[in-house]
This record gives sequence, C-alpha cells and structure tokens, in this order.
Amino acid sequence: MANPPLVICPHCARLHERTPIAPGAIASCVQCGYELYRHSRVSLEGWLALCWTSLFVFMLANLFPVAHISLSGKTVEASFPHALYLTWLSGDYAVALMAGLFVFAFPLGQILFLMWAIQAVRKRRLPWDFRFGLRMLEVLSHWSMIPVLFLAMLVSMVKMADLARLTPATGLWAFGVLAFMLTALSRVSAHRLWHDAEDEGLVARSGAGLATNHIAGCTACGYVQDMPRNEPGKTCDRCSAYFHLRKPKSNSRAWAFLAAAAILYFPANLYPVMTMRMPIGTESHTILGGVIELWQLGSWDLALIVFIASVVVPLTKILVLAALMTVRHWRGPLMQRQRTRLYEMVELVGQWSMLDVFVVIFLSSMADFPGLVQIIPGLGAASFGLVVILTMFAAMSYDPRLGWDHGNRLEKSTQHGG
Repeated sequence: MANPPLVICPHCARLHERTPIAPGAIASCVQCGYELYRHSRVSLEGWLALCWTSLFVFMLANLFPVAHISLSGKTVEASFPHALYLTWLSGDYAVALMAGLFVFAFPLGQILFLMWAIQAVRKRRLPWDFRFGLRMLEVLSHWSMIPVLFLAMLVSMVKMADLARLTPATGLWAFGVLAFMLTALSRVSAHRLWHDAEDEGLVARSGAGLATNHIAGCTACGYVQDMPRNEPGKTCDRCSAYFHLRKPKSNSRAWAFLAAAAILYFPANLYPVMTMRMPIGTESHTILGGVIELWQLGSWDLALIVFIASVVVPLTKILVLAALMTVRHWRGPLMQRQRTRLYEMVELVGQWSMLDVFVVIFLSSMADFPGLVQIIPGLGAASFGLVVILTMFAAMSYDPRLGWDHGNRLEKSTQHGG
C-alpha cells in the first residue's frame, strides 16, 4: 500500500499509519498501547450470518420463559418482558425504563444497525444515511448490557432456589448464547466498518489531502483531516459529524457527573433495593444485605461477584476518575501509560455495576405469587441505576489525551497476535 490511511489514537492522539496486518492480529498504539484496529479472521459474510443468528436468538430469549417457578401448588413462568411489565406496574418507572433500554431496545438496535451497515459495505453501495447509522451503532453498542442481564439471571435463580422449586427454561439458555454472540459482535465497531469502507474505496481515505501539520481525527469516523488553527472544533469532511480537537470542558463535565454519582451512591446503599412481601410480614433488602444473603446460602462465588460489581466497581470508578483529574505530578511516558490503563479499566467495567438492578427486576418476575410472596423494586434500585449511568457519563466526558499533549509524531503501530 503506497499511501496507507492514517489513524489517530483516541486515547493519546498519536498518529499512525494503518498498515495491513495478519488475520487475527491486533494493531496497538506505540505510545499508550491502546488497541487501534484488528484484522478479524471472520469475513463480513460471517459477521452478517452471526447477526441473523443473534436476531433469532434474541427473539427466542424474549418470547420464551427463562424459568418455571413452583410454590405451594402455584406456578409462574418468569420472562424478561414480564419482569419489565411488573416493574412498571409497581410504579418503578425509572428502573423499568433503564432495563427496557439497556437490555431490550439497545441490543436489538445494535443487531439491526450492524446488519444494515455490513450489508451496505458488502454490496459496495453506501446509503446517504450511512454515517448517521454508524453513529447510532456506536452509541447502542456502548450501552447494550445483555451479558450483565444474563449474570443477573443466574444470581436471581440462586436466590429463588431457597424459596421455591425452580426449573431453567429455554429463555435462559437463549440469553446465555445471546450474551456470547453480542460480545463477539461488539468487535465489529463503527470504526471497523469505516476502515472496511475505506479499503473498498467507498469513502475518502483517512489522511488524504492533508495541507497542514495541524490535524485531528474525527471521533465519529476516525477520518484524519486538517483542523483550522485557533478553532476548537469543525465539521468532519467525510461524515459531517461535528467534533472537537479535545473534549470541551472535559474535566468540569466529568466532575459534575462524578459529584452527582457520589451523592446518589449513599441512598443507593442505604435504601432497600427490593422489598419482599410475605404473609408473615415485609422484608427489605439493601445491596449489602443481598450479598450477605448469597453468602449465607453457600453461594460465596456469586456473593463475591455481586459485591465486586455492585460495591467495589462503582466506588472504584469514582475514586479512579477523581484521581485521574486531580493528581498532577504523574509525568513521563510510563506514568501516562498507567493513567491510560486505569481509564481503560474504568471504561471496561462500567456497565457491570448494573448487575444488582437487573437482579431486582428479574426477581420481581420470579417471585410473583400474590398472597404468598412478592418482590418489588425499592428506591435503592433506581438510585443505584442512576449512579451507574452517571459514572459512565463521567468516563465518557473525561479526555485521556490531555495528559499526552506533547511530542506526538507519525509512527507505525505495533502488532501482536490476538
């Protein structure tokens, strides 16, 4: 390739040439180690087939019950749509809305938009709204939480096994398969599809026609282009998205989200996340109470998972982001690389804190025995869900490139197997 496309690392702003790599290899930034792109062994046709299979499994997961629960001669068929319905009826609209978006609307949209985009690249005919569709795909992929829901289902079933007779059903296995499929499909990002379109000659090549040394990469499509001097941002020449050289007021916005999350963290842990109604009375459970209950049931492994996801992770995210924005004496490439690693960790574990919210929602469907036992989401569940969302917005607002703003130059990316 005489003039390979250019790519800018989104975490440190280092400029690289996008050179061909072997199937299964990963190209990483030479400065911060962030994964720039990979060459999948699976063709676009293979990814499209996986999309269709995922859509079919998604339908199975939501149409069939996840478990059959029997108690005192009564039987309930628990399913995720039924859990959403009961949560909405109980008046917990915020919890129902969060769950409906993150584990139904967004995953479904991710599959459909991905199918549409792959088909467009395969046919070598990009529709006029291709750029808008890929922007939507990036958003939906980031907020899709099917793997978290599947783990929440397993935790819920362990908790219910002590109260009633429980039999796993078709929906549970479908959600398990879907979790693995969507994890695989997340590798086909919007930037990966822009690269494929570049290689097919369907869109302008990144870095083509540069006239100055003052350049930037579009955050939506990765297109490297000239950036007007003394201008904070511009409209992308390729996808028409407006982007900034650096995120405007990134620390201020991240601090605002962190402060709101820290405030809500206290009611999220002090107020009950669920209330259990039984003939002998009413019991309320907090997040830590649920961890203790799992431990007492002998499920120490699940208790540890819930404790890490619901207590350690959100608190760690708040503390790590606060440290990244306040500690000023971290200097040098090695320390900056560690800062980038911490930020990547925060991004990676962000959505897993939603585990307890999904556990409560699904328990409401499994324990729907009026007169015997009913579980209703509490105020703590809504507060905790908002904590997770706010910390994710804080991570998205933070700009890790600010610590690297010196000495970037054109280098070829390193390559390793993966």
